[in-house]
Amino acid sequence: MKRRVLKITGITLLVLIGLLIAIPLFLQGKIEEIIKNKVNNSINATLDFEDADLSLLKSFPNANVKLTNLSLVNKAPFEGDTLFSSSDIELTMSIKELFKSADEPIVIQRLNIDKAKLHVLVDENENANYDIAKEDEGATAETVEASNDNFTLNMDSYSITNSEIIYDDISSGMHLVLSEMNHSGTGDLSLEQSELKTLTDAMISFEMDSTKYLNNNKISLDALIGIDLKENKYTFLENKALINQLPLVFDGFVKVNEDNQEVDITFKTPSSDFKNFLAVIPEVYSKNIETVQTTGNFEVSGEFKGIVDEEHIPTFHIAINSENASFKYPDLPKSVQNVYIDTEIKNTTGITEDTFVDIKRLSFTIDQDKFNLTSRIRDLMGNTKVDADMDGRINLANISQAYPVPADYNLKGILNADITTSFDMESLEKKQYQNTKTTGKASVSGFEYASEELKNPVAINTAAVSFNPNTVTLDSFKGKTGNTDFDAKGTLTNLLGFMFNKENVEGRFTLTSNTFALNDFMMEETPETGDGDTQTQTSGGEERIKIPSFLDCTIEAAAGTVLYDNLTLKNVKGTLTIKDETATVKNLTSDLFGGTLGLTGSVSTKQEASTFDMDLGMSNFGISESFAALDMFQALAPLANALQGKLNSTVKISGNLKDDFTPNLATISGNLLAELLSTKVNTEKAPLLSALDSKLNFLDSKDINLDDLKTALTFDNGAVKVKPFTLKYKDIAINVDGSHTFDKQLQYSATLDVPAKYLGTEVNKLIAQMNDDSIKDLTIPVIANIGGNYTNPTVTTDLTSGVKKLTTQLVEIQKQKLVNQGKDKAKDLLSDVFKKDEKDSTSTKSDGVKETIGGLLGGDKKKDTTATKSEEEPVKSAAKKILGGLLNKKKDTVN
Repeated sequence: MKRRVLKITGITLLVLIGLLIAIPLFLQGKIEEIIKNKVNNSINATLDFEDADLSLLKSFPNANVKLTNLSLVNKAPFEGDTLFSSSDIELTMSIKELFKSADEPIVIQRLNIDKAKLHVLVDENENANYDIAKEDEGATAETVEASNDNFTLNMDSYSITNSEIIYDDISSGMHLVLSEMNHSGTGDLSLEQSELKTLTDAMISFEMDSTKYLNNNKISLDALIGIDLKENKYTFLENKALINQLPLVFDGFVKVNEDNQEVDITFKTPSSDFKNFLAVIPEVYSKNIETVQTTGNFEVSGEFKGIVDEEHIPTFHIAINSENASFKYPDLPKSVQNVYIDTEIKNTTGITEDTFVDIKRLSFTIDQDKFNLTSRIRDLMGNTKVDADMDGRINLANISQAYPVPADYNLKGILNADITTSFDMESLEKKQYQNTKTTGKASVSGFEYASEELKNPVAINTAAVSFNPNTVTLDSFKGKTGNTDFDAKGTLTNLLGFMFNKENVEGRFTLTSNTFALNDFMMEETPETGDGDTQTQTSGGEERIKIPSFLDCTIEAAAGTVLYDNLTLKNVKGTLTIKDETATVKNLTSDLFGGTLGLTGSVSTKQEASTFDMDLGMSNFGISESFAALDMFQALAPLANALQGKLNSTVKISGNLKDDFTPNLATISGNLLAELLSTKVNTEKAPLLSALDSKLNFLDSKDINLDDLKTALTFDNGAVKVKPFTLKYKDIAINVDGSHTFDKQLQYSATLDVPAKYLGTEVNKLIAQMNDDSIKDLTIPVIANIGGNYTNPTVTTDLTSGVKKLTTQLVEIQKQKLVNQGKDKAKDLLSDVFKKDEKDSTSTKSDGVKETIGGLLGGDKKKDTTATKSEEEPVKSAAKKILGGLLNKKKDTVN
């Protein structure tokens, strides 16, 4: 019998287990359909989730439904915005709830939400993205109530973990963020009257009209809330909150009526210890306040009372008070004494715009330094009006000796201020700055500031500012950073527009400096990797320098020495105008490379790649120094570093800048005119000249005369084209033409008009034998073609055409000499005829003349031919000797 009972029991358990496993498989699809249909049919949004997992074992005897990667996405007017999302949502309910039809309400007992994000958005037209309930014009109150009963909360617990709530109200400029939020509650919410025990902790940030009031501050709330569902009333029974480390206790209630909410809440600090004030300061700055020694009081109290609807908020009064308090950190040498705080935040009408802040007194002393502030801020939520007075003297070094500021602040210096201001936000927004009134002075001396954004600390010896209703005057600003010293004065005319309306800072300044090193303002960073335009990538580990877009100012500058990269400029003067991310230099002069530099042009960082456009004038520049120091000049004239002497030049150049503000040679274009003065050549630095010397043995390049040489070139797309020019070497003219690239690839030709006397001894002998002085002035063109690159040039020459020309000239000269000799002989013969005896008869004379002329002009053909051949023999012989000599010279020269 026992065995039978055990058998039946075992079979029953197996069947139950099988059912517990099998039922979810059959019901899981139904659960997904029920949830999606119930929700999506009643809202103007789309609910979706990746998976719905049903388990009868996890929360046995109840069922557990887990929804994975759930999202709730808005429809118009917030089309595509995600109102809510969650990694996991778990619902616990009775198993019988699984078998209800789609029209029956489902009772949920427990709810757990993990990694959720709720983003509430109110647009400028006050449309709210959480208003997603569908409206049914024909629905009665009963049907609406029935539709809202699809899900019934009968929970005994719920939790929200690792979640975030964001509230953005564009219409009011409000931005609230609750992050790292954990919230849980326990209680029986199925009863008409119950108590809910809640625990909440989160980080809170709150911003209103671009002003941050809370920035990632820690809050917590331990609250016992009485719930009356019949009256819709929620009462604070036992409540303790912490804002940062400031404790507050609450009392009162919130009642939800049909048309509004009724609020009556009071709160206060449970103690009056001044440590409550330190607790308001973010913990990272206030450190461990438990060990701080304090005297005096710090109290916060307040109340909210009234109706909340579309037109009203509760009236409220928040009071913050401290009288003659002090505090001292045990590990710091100084204390803060005579702390007075008397501040009220009030709204007495329930109209939002009527909120105001009244700082009746805020003062403290450290040693003999005292600071005072009074202010009244009215219409806080409307046209905010500010009146404030600030005066005092603070030794900044004392702050770090009395309060635990971060060590890297390294505060130093003396601050003095006496300023009064009065303005309203509407005037500022409408740019009616004449309605503002700010007067007074502020100064700082011996101040030092260090930051990760600065290459070197900035030491300010003195800085003084005067305020008047229209302008801010920089009376003095003297300091030093790295190797740079500066002394500036000037006037700002639009500081309020810059501070409140993001307008440009307008002003005019004078700046003087003994040494101004641009490298002191360049920050190194890790170069970016990956594809992209090489012109916009970080180059040489330098951060791209950007001209601030908000500057609109003119600076009259003068510096004894300016250091830029490897350049040292002396006696620099000029005018700098900065506007629209463009710096324009006018009439800048400087001593550089032993001469004078004049510069006018502009630099712009507005586009993706920085650009420049400059006109340079250089007078008496040292050639070797300037071309050795400037990469751009080396690319324009690679032979120039072998020259010693002076240079006058004008350069018009434009192109892109690399991130370190050096020219990107691949992008520059322009032209250059240059004149060389008192120039000598160092052939050891010029492989090209050495190559020419080896090919033309009559040439010694160090003796090339470059004095007063004028040349011009143009450059674009990485190539330089030289306008033809002529050099002088002794009595040889050298005509140069061609081009090269920025990577020093050469393509030039040099044509040398070489006198015949340089062509060797054989040619000179032949010229001497011809006994003609005019032959000594004959020249032949020798063409040298130059290729390769600057460090390894190639030179080829071709003397064939020159030799041919010289031979032709010599032959023609010899022919002309023989022809001239024939004319002289004919003239002599005619003279002899006419001088014969006058006694001869006329016929005899006539026959004699005819015979003579006939012999000269025609005569016996055979006899004439023989004579002509005999006359031509010397010419042929001379030509043969000359050609032989030239060919031998040609062979020697080529070899």
